[in-house]
Formats: sequence, structure tokens, C-alpha cells
Amino acid sequence: MTEPRTMLIREAASRGKYAPLYAHLCARGGHEWRTTFSKLERILGFGLPGSARIHRPWWSNPGRSGGHSHAFSWVAAGWRTKSVDMEAETLIFVRSEGATARDATHASTDSDRGRRFSVDDIFTPHDFGPWPEGFRCSREEIYRDEGR
Repeated sequence: MTEPRTMLIREAASRGKYAPLYAHLCARGGHEWRTTFSKLERILGFGLPGSARIHRPWWSNPGRSGGHSHAFSWVAAGWRTKSVDMEAETLIFVRSEGATARDATHASTDSDRGRRFSVDDIFTPHDFGPWPEGFRCSREEIYRDEGR
């Protein structure tokens, strides 16, 4: 059942830090958008983190095992990144295959269901089973912050 999960991810994208980009992409027509890092910053209302300018993986599209939280803004809107030029600080967003602007604005009729964007196609849920018998782990062991 993909609908509840898709709706949750779109809800998160519409309320998160990168919500202005999500809204912008939802409203865009066409199948491709060439833009610059500066233009994205104007849309967002804040500067991109330094990692966006020096680490290409920041711009990666999520795979089946998940991805970066900021990528929700373009994936949930039905887009993906392509041709990121780190030196020129430009990139191209392309609409995901089968996605339309209407899809990202929560179209819900049964006739649209066959061509709608599905988050489960990208973020496949996994059940890794129970913890191993005898497994124990505390918050302190995970974060190594004893006494903080």
C-alpha cells in the first residue's frame, strides 16, 4: 500500500527545511529545469550548506535504500537531479518518468493511480527481522556521551 507512505513523505517535504524547493518544483511545468545554486538559495531563502558545494553526493537521488532528507524536496515533487556541475554551480532537474505536476499536488482519483509517482519505488521498505538474541545497546554506547 503506497498511498499512506507517499502522503507522509510529501507531507514531510512540504513542511521541512527544503519546503520552498518542494513547492517550487510542484508548481513547475515542463520536464526539465536548468538552474544554479544561487537561484536555489533565493528560492529557499537561505544558503546551501558547504557540503552542497564540495560533495557531489549531496545532490544524489535516493536509491532503494533511502537517501538524504533534503532529497525529499525534489523526489516527493516528482523530480530528480541530473548533470550537476560543481565548479559552475549549476544543475538540471528532470521530471521523474511518469510523474506530472498534478501528481505532486496530491492527485487522488483512481483514474490517476496508474501513472502517479510512487515513493515506494524509490524508498523500498525493508524488514530486517528481530534483533539478535542477547543484543544490548544503550544510548551512551551509541553516542559516547556519558555524563552529558
